Amino acid sequence: MLGKLRGLFAKDLAIDLGTANTLIFMRGKGIILNEPSVVAINKVDGRVIAVGKAAKAMYGKTPETIEAIRPMKDGVIADFDITKKMISYFIRKVLSGTNLFPPKVIVCVPSGITQVEKKAVIDSSIQSGARKVHLIEEPMAAAIGSKLPIHEARGSMVIDIGGGTTEVAVLSLSATAYSESTRVAGDEMDEAIMQHIRRILNIQIGPFEAERVKMEIGSASPLRQRLQTQVRGRDLIRGVPVSFSVDDSFIRQALNEPVKAIVESTRRALEKTSPELSADITERGIVLAGGGALLKGLGPRLHQETGLPIFRAKDPLTAIVRGTGEVLENFKTLGKVCIN
Repeated sequence: MLGKLRGLFAKDLAIDLGTANTLIFMRGKGIILNEPSVVAINKVDGRVIAVGKAAKAMYGKTPETIEAIRPMKDGVIADFDITKKMISYFIRKVLSGTNLFPPKVIVCVPSGITQVEKKAVIDSSIQSGARKVHLIEEPMAAAIGSKLPIHEARGSMVIDIGGGTTEVAVLSLSATAYSESTRVAGDEMDEAIMQHIRRILNIQIGPFEAERVKMEIGSASPLRQRLQTQVRGRDLIRGVPVSFSVDDSFIRQALNEPVKAIVESTRRALEKTSPELSADITERGIVLAGGGALLKGLGPRLHQETGLPIFRAKDPLTAIVRGTGEVLENFKTLGKVCIN
């Protein structure tokens, strides 16, 4: 009887605990939260000042007593205590009010996650109020969210480019035939832009300014039309604030190394895949998911390098949490894809 009541009233959740953003899907309601994975704390007493969008707005602008922290690094927990506070805040926010039964939670994790990192995710979720925690690898969730036939005896290939990791995986029969997790993704691209501007122009810019530039004019291959944007930073020689203009070719040069790393990871996956699965991938192509899939010209660059058809998932930013949500909604049939 208790089990039936729990099934009726528990507000079970699917969480994409990303390096850059955290997304939450509630059973029966869909995606109900999409916030930056940032926490602002008081350094004196450890009190949480802000979480999510409000904390991101403070990043780099706080007094000495307040620090804005990104507790996730390379797709996994870098600061356990801060991550626990962040998850607790988000769970309380989405449950908002009395929740008779603690929720069952499914959390996305990188395919290269260690046992220690798995335990950290599970423990932080349980301490944040979860009744039970299941883990699903991000490429599997991305494939389900992209409507790929992962249950069939056919190869499906997914490249999930998040904030901290790029996951390349070949899936078949509801399992992973090959996967590789490379810690080169959106954050590395932002860092590459910051370093390139510093090295060439002697100007320092912040990570969120680099992210904006990447999203506006960043590209992996030449564009049909030249793009430009204004950038704000600090002149390292004179020490004064400056505003300057850069174009897409300058930023493409900055992004060359991280893009090459993603291409090489894709090539390795193709080299290590069986001939039978390779034949399926040749026929059906590769699906791109995650925020990095929005990088202009990435599909054409990967097509040029591999000769394979490249497709972008519908709304790649939410493909993972939508796939995790589908597992949550249909746990009896899809629960076998979870890794714990």
